[in-house]
Amino acid sequence: MSTSHPEIDPQTYLDAGLRSLWYPVIASWELGSNPLGITRLNENIVLWRDHDGQIQAIEDRCPHRGARLSRGWNLGNRLACWYHGVEVDGTGTVCDVPAISNSTLVGQPCVKRYPVQEAHGAVFVWFGATDNEAPAKLELPEQLADTDRYGHFLCTATWQCNYQYAIDNVMDPMHGTFLHANSHSMAEGDRQAEMTLEPTDSGFIFKKTEQVGINFDWVEYGKSGALWLRLSIPYQKKFGPGGPFWIVGMVVPEDNDNCRVFFWRVREVDGWQRQVWRFLYRNKLEGLHWDVLEQDRVILESMAPDARHQEHLYQHDVGLSRLRRVLLKAAKQQIAERQEAATHA
Repeated sequence: MSTSHPEIDPQTYLDAGLRSLWYPVIASWELGSNPLGITRLNENIVLWRDHDGQIQAIEDRCPHRGARLSRGWNLGNRLACWYHGVEVDGTGTVCDVPAISNSTLVGQPCVKRYPVQEAHGAVFVWFGATDNEAPAKLELPEQLADTDRYGHFLCTATWQCNYQYAIDNVMDPMHGTFLHANSHSMAEGDRQAEMTLEPTDSGFIFKKTEQVGINFDWVEYGKSGALWLRLSIPYQKKFGPGGPFWIVGMVVPEDNDNCRVFFWRVREVDGWQRQVWRFLYRNKLEGLHWDVLEQDRVILESMAPDARHQEHLYQHDVGLSRLRRVLLKAAKQQIAERQEAATHA
């Protein structure tokens, strides 16, 4: 007997967020002793730290009446719902129903559990395409992974636009010459350029062909358990010790109209020079960098929600066009996997 499933539009699926990925969902400093409720990929999740400081993540829904568990109490290895006291642990299993004896709910895995890990000042959550999909290994660019060689600061903010606009923005080196022309680091270079694509082991690089080390001249897309974008901007010596200023960027959908961006700002510095750079960053550079991000935010939030469907692209947009095709192909594959899993279930 065959089972039919409604057709899912790949772009609609992609608009809500590609899966089979680790996403940064919050900065580590945002999670204290109280449960924290968030929405990511249109799913309500509650995070908390247990008695050992380890982060737990489950669906933000009490299995009794549907109240938000994030409104309740952190009991260490479990949360207690504010509404009726039902206790749920980090596996999503009901541990106690204090209002009655011998509840059949006790011992039942009633809410979804999310794999979670903490790295480089952020909390990462795994979103599988299917319920039983094992998490991939999270491998991040060397500018984050090599903490002896590089120092970084994490910047994160909520933008009122679909996450794909944030990806397109970073995958567009030419916008730096115009949108950020009055910034402290992107005022130099030609306002015209030829662009080219180069494949890499984890994705590709999109770059200007005749300008390197002057402005925002290239950007790299990579997939290694998570989707990330990497670029570097040359820095004058007056902005402190170290090599080029690196940015590693990621974005997670909150819902179809909002996203959370994460930008790690990185310099290759160690020893006393790292301390000098950190001091200079906190006291001078951080505000300048926020000014640049604000320019991105304002331009993206002011675009019409359907702007991506009314474009007239040209050669400078080859990078974002390629990445859109890559993501759409992955969405189609995930839809097929979900339909196959549903059929077997």
